[in-house]
Amino acid sequence: MNEPNYGQGYHSVYRKGQLSLGIGVPIEAYTSPVPTMQNQVALIQKAEALGFAAVWCRDVPLLDPTFGDAGQIYDPWVWLGFIAAHTKTIAMGTGSIILPLRQATDLAKAAASVDQLSQGRLIMGVATGDRPVEYNVYNVPFESRDERFRNAFEFIKQNTHRPANWNDQQAVMARQLDLLPKSYTGDLPLFVTGNSRQSLAWIAEHATGWLMYPRPVAQQRTTLAQWNEALDKTSQSWKPFSQSLYVDLTEDPDAAPQNIHLGYRLGRNQLIEHLQALREIGVNHVTFNIRFSTRPVEEVLDELGTYVIPEFPAAI
Repeated sequence: MNEPNYGQGYHSVYRKGQLSLGIGVPIEAYTSPVPTMQNQVALIQKAEALGFAAVWCRDVPLLDPTFGDAGQIYDPWVWLGFIAAHTKTIAMGTGSIILPLRQATDLAKAAASVDQLSQGRLIMGVATGDRPVEYNVYNVPFESRDERFRNAFEFIKQNTHRPANWNDQQAVMARQLDLLPKSYTGDLPLFVTGNSRQSLAWIAEHATGWLMYPRPVAQQRTTLAQWNEALDKTSQSWKPFSQSLYVDLTEDPDAAPQNIHLGYRLGRNQLIEHLQALREIGVNHVTFNIRFSTRPVEEVLDELGTYVIPEFPAAI
């Protein structure tokens, strides 16, 4: 089997033994479920200039008051197309598209379109979603989500693939009904979020890599050991491991970590130490979420760009 041919986005974010850093949108501090989404393009351009490897957006179809988070509000594909037109090099990730809710054909076309328009900068994180209310609105049986996830995943993977003989005239004439466009370089990087109701062996065999939630270093080490074991058992070579991390960066660079929701309030030196520990256990990418920042977000971005990003540069 031929090795996948992933684009610039994947290769700028992931390399074995290295850790790169991304930023999640909205890039703002907010307590309401709905962010303001002010100045997001300028902030993403700033993150790109500072050396962040990737910007990540979420798929939140509906505002569920009990969940309390609307993500970046805009449809992820419209949003990424818009961001692609205003950036040049930063990878663009989804964390994560809810596969079972939508037609796989539409998802494949949207993803390949963004990948083409951004010249191979898309990293597609996917998930099953965990809110029954969304399934009710979409009229999709909640209990079917594991099978629908697998079917959509395989459809997207197969139908966005551009074979090596794509431009061969005989091969073109042999094709009939087809989905266009294809991915920019040949293959879309497809990352599974959490377990998405699949076995770890299935994820290891079929996915490009794994997106996981933040955990203490010791616990994440165990998770990575399980990931590497699953890769070995399914005869896979190295595949990358990512996680998110909520961060409230303090003015004191040496402030000790204090737990916040899915992350820490801490100084930059303690953050660097934490990231070094994650790199040592095999984490390849960390996406910051600064929703709970108590400082101006531009100030936080500048500090991260000046002191933290140089320790964990983009892979290329």
